[in-house]
This record gives sequence, C-alpha cells and structure tokens, in this order.
Amino acid sequence: MSAYTKKDIPPSSIEESASVVHRIRITLTSRNVKNLEKVCADLKKGALDKKLQVSGPVRLPTKILKITTRKAPSGEGTNTWDRFEMRIHKRLIDLHAPSEVVKQITSITIEPGVEVDVTINDK
Repeated sequence: MSAYTKKDIPPSSIEESASVVHRIRITLTSRNVKNLEKVCADLKKGALDKKLQVSGPVRLPTKILKITTRKAPSGEGTNTWDRFEMRIHKRLIDLHAPSEVVKQITSITIEPGVEVDVTINDK
C-alpha cells in the first residue's frame, strides 16, 4: 500500500492558483553600473505603478576579478606586469505579485550588458 495517494484537483482550483501572489526575486548583474541602475529604477517604477509590494534594489558587494600577466610575450627583458580587473555589480529586487504581473513588468527594454534572473520562492 502506498503512503501517498493521488489527489483529484478540480479545474476551478487551477485557475485560482494562477492568481496566487508569489514571492519573486529579480537578480540583476552587470559590469556597467549606469545601465544596471537604470534597469533597477525602471523595474521598481513599473512595480510601484501596479501597486505591488517592492523591496530593493539591494546592492550586493562588487566582485572584482583580477588578472596579472607579463607584458613581454617571450619572457625576455625587464619583469613588467599588466594588471587587469573586471568589476561585476549585482542588485536584488524582491516583489510580492502574481506571475502574470511580473511578466508585464519585466517586458521593459533592458539595457545591453545587464543580465536579469527571475526566481519564484513559494514558502
């Protein structure tokens, strides 16, 4: 005998679950701070226009990726070094909204170089 049984879900409850308010986290990453802040402001403005509960943007610590390499390709000559770095900026925005509304909010034009990751947390 199985400990779990299959439940019959009536079609009306499926339609109700579509309008359930989800906790949604939008993660934005970019190397360009100006573009990142513009997208954050647009997302927050769109969410506030729809009267949603918004928290953020939360500024996470900047990751600095560094590479130090020799200038001379052959290894001959003076030991001179080039130091390169790339800064990756990250922002978090939390929303409490149905998933259909989030699709409308995130349909804004996103600046080049900005990556958007949307996750839904239901707890």
